[in-house]
Amino acid sequence: MNRRNFLARTTLFTAGAAGLLTNLGLANAATPAKKSRIRIIYALHGEKQAGPDWPNVGFNFGPEMERINSVLARRCKGCEFVSSMAKGKEEAEKILAEDNAAGSIDGYLVYQMNCWNRVVQTMATSGKPVLYADFQFGGSGGFLVYNAAFLRTGADNVGFVASSDIDDLVDAVNCFPRAGRGESFAAQVAETRLAATPGARRVKAKADDLQCLSPEECVRRLKETRILAVRDQNSADGGQLMGIQVQFIPFEELNQAWKNADPDEAKAVASRWEKSAGTVIDVTRETLETSAAMYLGQKSLLKKHGASGITVNCLGGFYGGHIHAYPCLGFHELLNEGLVGGCECDVRSAATMLTGTTLTQGRPGYISDPVIDTSKRQIIYAHCVAANKAFGPSGKANPFDIMTHSEDRQGASVRSYLPKGYMTTSLEFEQSRKEILFHRAVAVGNDEDDRACRTKICAEPVGDLEKLFRMWDQWSWHRVTFYGDLKEPIYGLADALGWKVVEEA
Repeated sequence: MNRRNFLARTTLFTAGAAGLLTNLGLANAATPAKKSRIRIIYALHGEKQAGPDWPNVGFNFGPEMERINSVLARRCKGCEFVSSMAKGKEEAEKILAEDNAAGSIDGYLVYQMNCWNRVVQTMATSGKPVLYADFQFGGSGGFLVYNAAFLRTGADNVGFVASSDIDDLVDAVNCFPRAGRGESFAAQVAETRLAATPGARRVKAKADDLQCLSPEECVRRLKETRILAVRDQNSADGGQLMGIQVQFIPFEELNQAWKNADPDEAKAVASRWEKSAGTVIDVTRETLETSAAMYLGQKSLLKKHGASGITVNCLGGFYGGHIHAYPCLGFHELLNEGLVGGCECDVRSAATMLTGTTLTQGRPGYISDPVIDTSKRQIIYAHCVAANKAFGPSGKANPFDIMTHSEDRQGASVRSYLPKGYMTTSLEFEQSRKEILFHRAVAVGNDEDDRACRTKICAEPVGDLEKLFRMWDQWSWHRVTFYGDLKEPIYGLADALGWKVVEEA
């Protein structure tokens, strides 16, 4: 139980904050001390999102920014605020130059609203205290990657907050008036974050009859496998990852396989999906049939090339007009069959998926874009593709819905309500360093927030949540999650490969 459970919360999240780019400070004649003047910078593409990205196309950030502005102006009495938006480095540099010339800003709150807008890096060079905040299911990828770089370099003027509870943001902002007194700003913010983070619970995971191959047999079988990677219009030999053969094939080959799919068979697959799904939301029958044809096309290519998995540059292919159906439902079906369907032509993650599926004798890997929420002590694994047979092809199925792909509200994808109460293991394999990134977490629920990807498994990490913030700049955003406690099998596999296990929590 954290300290806030002892307090009555009376905050009203009211609308009607002053507009952006205006002074949000409230005069208080009873407080003679000079207030810290803080610039809030929202790092995002625009107030209303024009294109596909997290949280989703058409998302209106205006009400969210007004809510944040209003709450901070009301509850941070030692600060006054001005507010800006910045798309990237150029606009951030202009803001910093103007502030330096005016000499009126004491610190910065940079709110990562979209993932990859590079704003915080510029403000960190100011030497002034910088609070870096994650707009969860909006800016989380960039936040995790960029923040890990600050932690790695020991930037003591940059503190961070990664919480769905606005009380945690308020506590962190209230560190600004204390900046420069004793501890570094980063340490002061960390103290408030740790005080509000729930302690680790001793959660007993449900029994799980996991049976893995021996490390030696797993390595032997991997040498007999192949992954197809659809990156662009070119064919190429992709070499090997952990003995797995990688073969690049062009979009045209995948698109032709989709065209050649039997229409009657595609209709039968679409009907089975309709019957199996809990609900089908905003996805037409025509889209289901084109998605089924894409699944059949992928399956035919696996057979043609003797492969066990395929990974596709889905967004590039779809938006470039090279393919005409999302592969998401096809990936879902392949995963349920003990094969691999991997997103975004992420070959490393696809190889991680195939390695884990081979080791566990059929359990599917779930590739995701994780989010960390300190207020709940959770990591949330989010993506628009997931199996609904977490324990393998012969295991029990869990409910799932068919919905549009979240970022652009097009095509068809899956929200899988994956089982709660079980231990999970998240991995990435990196051949160039001969390292296996590893953490475990107990699945505790599924988040249905409409922002970002459709499937979101909520899990409580085993180990140190603070340490879990530190690896993202070295390993990028994706993680691959398997049901089961794979600690002993993974260490055994690492020994067989001559690799090192890196425990990120």
